[in-house]
Amino acid sequence: MKKFFFAFFLVPFFGIAQGTSIPETEYDKIESKVIEWRRDIHEHPELSNREFETAKKIAAHLQSLGIETQTGVGKTGVVGILKGDHPGKTVALRADIDALPVTEQNDLPFKSTIETEFLGSKTGVMHACGHDTHTAILMGVAEILSQHTDKINGTVKFIFQPAEEGPPPGEEGGAALMIKEGVLKNPDVDAIFGLHINAATPVGTIRYKPEGTMAAVERFVINVKGVQAHGSAPWSGVDPVLISAKIIDGLQTIISRNAELTESASVITVGKITSGVRFNIIPETAEMIGTVRTLDPDNKKLILDRMRELVPQIAKAYGGEATIEIQNNTAITYNDPQLTSEMLPTLKKVAGEGNVELVKATTGGEDFSFFQEKVPGLYFFLGGMPKDAEPTRHHTPGFFVDESGLLLGVKTMSQLAIDYLNK
Repeated sequence: MKKFFFAFFLVPFFGIAQGTSIPETEYDKIESKVIEWRRDIHEHPELSNREFETAKKIAAHLQSLGIETQTGVGKTGVVGILKGDHPGKTVALRADIDALPVTEQNDLPFKSTIETEFLGSKTGVMHACGHDTHTAILMGVAEILSQHTDKINGTVKFIFQPAEEGPPPGEEGGAALMIKEGVLKNPDVDAIFGLHINAATPVGTIRYKPEGTMAAVERFVINVKGVQAHGSAPWSGVDPVLISAKIIDGLQTIISRNAELTESASVITVGKITSGVRFNIIPETAEMIGTVRTLDPDNKKLILDRMRELVPQIAKAYGGEATIEIQNNTAITYNDPQLTSEMLPTLKKVAGEGNVELVKATTGGEDFSFFQEKVPGLYFFLGGMPKDAEPTRHHTPGFFVDESGLLLGVKTMSQLAIDYLNK
């Protein structure tokens, strides 16, 4: 009687078992659509917070599938909510939709020829980081899952996020603004998954790392004040250029002498120095702009605290003054260890045991990290490099990905959603 009682209630209580899969034939049918969407978006790229037409295409597609659709989230973001046939948790799947101010140099039939003005300069616009593929992949996932709500215990939330590359100066945007506007609420998201195509990872391969996988990104500005003097008489002034050099040297000692690099990598880079107008004048001021990259919260706090301590003290030691402002651009892209462990079998099931690789962290940044600060998340890398080909670099005019890798992205994101909700 006990065995019968258990068997009778097993299916209605738990819905469907983990391991439920979409037939391969259905994925094969959608591949050409995903590639067509990607090419259309690639040919018509839009910059951060200006993804108006891209958002319209996404919204029209979701609405055609009967998915509840919200527009204008985080300025131009689109959110789709798909309820499964069985009750359960809510999982979010995210794709970024914005392009970059880069002039494309590839010889493709769907090459971008869009031009615009960005921060006062004329430039081309290009999907030079693969966000067009992310958008097309998630559109494909939405179509697949909308046809298989009987396999879903719970709700899938599709988040098409604008401004991952950062909003224009003076504007809010990206993941932070979508969170502020409630994208992880109603229904409340329990976990989130995201991917990034990679032009240096072979097609058919997935790469991942538990815990810190991409760096927190800070932008800093240091202003140095000295005393202007003739270049022939430096003793009569205070040289802000010399002080800047000492500050740069001091910042690097934080990395070499304070940061515990055996735990995680850290980087401080000064990318720009502005000072002076003439060869024989010691200027009054200098400005430095740079970035900090960290992969561990404790290391991040130590480095930023030390920067705030050292900068004014170094300037004071040479007779000048200095201030430092630090702006957070992204948090650490932190893959929840338990979620990563639970979903690793799904990655291997879809891609194949030998095609899922554990990798080291990178010091690039990703604002998917803001979602991961709120709910457990897993972010992984999808192969986009043609086999037997040289990799191309992201954010460059020659960036190129092999479209044959997109279908694996559709399969993986679809299966992650099903397996997470049905486990």
